[in-house]
Amino acid sequence: MLKDRQFWMVAGGLALAFIVFWLAGHPGFREERIVMFLAITIMASTLIYFIRLANRGEKFHLRSIPGLKAVEEAVGRSTEMGKPVLYVPGIMDMDQVETVAGVIILGHVAKMTARYETSLNVPVSRSIVMKAGREIARESYTMEGRPDLFQDDMVHYLTDDQFAYAAGVNGIMVREKPAACLYMGKFYAESLILAETGNSIGAIQIAGTASQAQIPFFVTACDYTLIGEEFFAASAYLSQKPELLGGLKGQDMLKAFVTAGILLALFLRVFNDIGWIGWNVIDFLTVQ
Repeated sequence: MLKDRQFWMVAGGLALAFIVFWLAGHPGFREERIVMFLAITIMASTLIYFIRLANRGEKFHLRSIPGLKAVEEAVGRSTEMGKPVLYVPGIMDMDQVETVAGVIILGHVAKMTARYETSLNVPVSRSIVMKAGREIARESYTMEGRPDLFQDDMVHYLTDDQFAYAAGVNGIMVREKPAACLYMGKFYAESLILAETGNSIGAIQIAGTASQAQIPFFVTACDYTLIGEEFFAASAYLSQKPELLGGLKGQDMLKAFVTAGILLALFLRVFNDIGWIGWNVIDFLTVQ
């Protein structure tokens, strides 16, 4: 844990400065906000530390996510069968974080289709998503050295209407019979309609969304499903960029710290209730 000496020197200096400030009477600092201050400081420091480690070449162990491993398998299956890959980035606009995550993953999928010379079909329901999708797909094909394979109509607009869009995508599935269907974005009631149609044509299906109400439908009808944070972590896993992997590792460590903190607070509260200790942890943790 002490591999980044510069980080620890700076962190130690700042901690010492805060201690001196606190002992000097901490003018302008509200004592009841100390818990919030410490929490923000620890979170920011943890993320910065692991990002710095990743940029210095440190290798992290990240748990395997089967759905992400299956993405390249799905593209490879489409290549072998000579059929297209259908990518659906949800039905919402770019102001939704799930749509942004879906478009980012589209870039990684486009790199695979360019590498394997596989046809890619991306129907969208928002004009801005169409422009963003085209640009990221064009960039991906260029980065793979195959700009000649990119065509603007790979990413094409259907309609803004929810069920008209679902009907249009279903029509594409039935006519073109893609070997792989990927659903990555914000979905509502059309999720089961799309997934059932994809299942009926025998396509391998991978879904990713943070829409809690739609996750059960995708889990039922798809081969693999990225649930919640797995969906948002997909870009880091697929790109293997150090700064993204470092941030992901830092978030995992923060979850471990929070879990440990909750368990510790629970035990302290129980000990207070049964009279073993006279200090109420709730008073300390409550932000005024």
